[in-house]
Amino acid sequence: MTTTETGTRDPDALVRRAGKRADTRKDQHFLIDDRVLDRIPEYATDADVDLSHVLEIGAGPGALTDRLLSVAETVTAVERDPDFAAHLREEFADEIAADRLTVVEGDALEIDVPDFTASISNLPYGASSEIAFRLLPEQRPLLLMFQQEFAERMAADPATDDYGRLSVTAGHYADVEVVETVPPAAFDPQPRVTSALVRTTPREPDYTVPSDEFFMDFLKAVFTQRRKTMRNAVRNTAHISGLGDPDAVVEAADEDLMSARAGKLTPADFATLATLAYEVGEPEA
Repeated sequence: MTTTETGTRDPDALVRRAGKRADTRKDQHFLIDDRVLDRIPEYATDADVDLSHVLEIGAGPGALTDRLLSVAETVTAVERDPDFAAHLREEFADEIAADRLTVVEGDALEIDVPDFTASISNLPYGASSEIAFRLLPEQRPLLLMFQQEFAERMAADPATDDYGRLSVTAGHYADVEVVETVPPAAFDPQPRVTSALVRTTPREPDYTVPSDEFFMDFLKAVFTQRRKTMRNAVRNTAHISGLGDPDAVVEAADEDLMSARAGKLTPADFATLATLAYEVGEPEA
């Protein structure tokens, strides 16, 4: 156990005290750059994020955990590796005893998501998409590390090269912005790609949909044929969207929308089409 002041622990020393290096086979890449670690909480405080209970997923040896404890009232750290979970319980024994930290050993995709006011995490890349879309519907601010390509697609505007299903889906729940790109050298071991830190601010969309589940299925369907017109995309993907009568949707929809390709439509356009599809397309119950 260490008596080091919270917020000042050396990342490399934490790895040494853990007695175990990152295992890339388990998608472990630990953030060790002090400058990046120090900036991450600032992106939350600058946005006036409620830090009364921060959820961290993939805590590893605890470098980010340490920084979060310096600004948050309480932190719940989720770690699936039992060795690192044991290290966290020893390293942060004082914070645990003071009820400022809870260590949850388990897979973030399998455990019940605890109540939280914000999630700030260096996510394991292999599960980052699934974790993000488990957290976004919770309508809480998120500050998450992704591969840069994924981050840019999350934040992309309509009619840009990066715009796609991911952009519309993320934007359904929140405003999304890339606040910093992070080079491979900031991690140990170094990943093969550049990373990026994404900040999401929850908000209600400026459109309505019949149900989030149907909207997501509809998006998944039409974006599988993003190079085709929406007319063909709707007709060809009924097995994905669950529509019993896709032709009825095509016949009832605005011609301009049916003639466009998915990458050119706005989220509101998709909402209009999804609502129409729900009403006339005989979706599966």
